[in-house]
Amino acid sequence: MKALAALPYAGAVTAIALVGAVSIARGDGDRKPASPIYGVTIPDGYRQWELVAPALEHEPLNELRAVVGNQKAIDAYQAGTLPFPDGTVLVKLAWKHIQSPEFESALVPGAATTVQVMVKDSKKYPDSGGWGFGRFIDGKPVDAAQHKTCFACHESRVKARDYVFTKFAP
Repeated sequence: MKALAALPYAGAVTAIALVGAVSIARGDGDRKPASPIYGVTIPDGYRQWELVAPALEHEPLNELRAVVGNQKAIDAYQAGTLPFPDGTVLVKLAWKHIQSPEFESALVPGAATTVQVMVKDSKKYPDSGGWGFGRFIDGKPVDAAQHKTCFACHESRVKARDYVFTKFAP
């Protein structure tokens, strides 16, 4: 910083502009955090999307989960369309489950754990069944090593359902 203070006005402005350019190139500023490998972001307004299905996962994660989908996803589920059309987006929200303090036989959401996103774009993601994946903790993407396991798990278990685990809840 001492070097910046010693620069004449024009030099300081140039240095500040360069710092700003580096910030933008790194993804700082208004850009959303994107998952490594796939570049998937958390979609705007996903909390207002329709519920696809809830789930309870026991060991080892002990999570309550809710999967929501954009309108393309809901339309495809309702029509029984497989494969899902490009533009389908599914978002899974997960929380640790805890016993309800008001009703002892009920489990309720505790601390949030992850937001996971699947985006169907067969041209952009041809090597992963047409799906891009994103896993976020506190709004930040997890590392690339964890993203490498997304498609492998979906491919080994639900390839016949276009790589989607969640079935539409009646």
